[in-house]
Amino acid sequence: MVFYILADIVVFIHLLWIVFLIIGAVPGVRYPAVKIIHITGLAFSVLIQVVGWYCPLTHLEVWLRMRHDPTVSYTGSFIIHYIEELVYLEVSRRTLFVITILLVIFNLYIYGRRKKN
Repeated sequence: MVFYILADIVVFIHLLWIVFLIIGAVPGVRYPAVKIIHITGLAFSVLIQVVGWYCPLTHLEVWLRMRHDPTVSYTGSFIIHYIEELVYLEVSRRTLFVITILLVIFNLYIYGRRKKN
């Protein structure tokens, strides 16, 4: 049961991380430490897509689910099921890469625009 709960927590953290990557420039323009973490996270997300890796949080979640019960076909609670739908979108690698690059450009624009003001 512990692994089941931990896997659900990892999925929720994964969702929060994705949200941070999307809007992290907003607090990042004000707080340098947040900016460093945000830009590093964006760079890492591009790297793992270019190299073809999976996010470490994905590996951790799968490992925890397998530790809980390797035969379970439906994992997580009702809410976690829908969070997973957001975290693990059914899109091609190319589409995901394009979305990531657009996200990076958007966030760099926010950082650049804020510097000019």
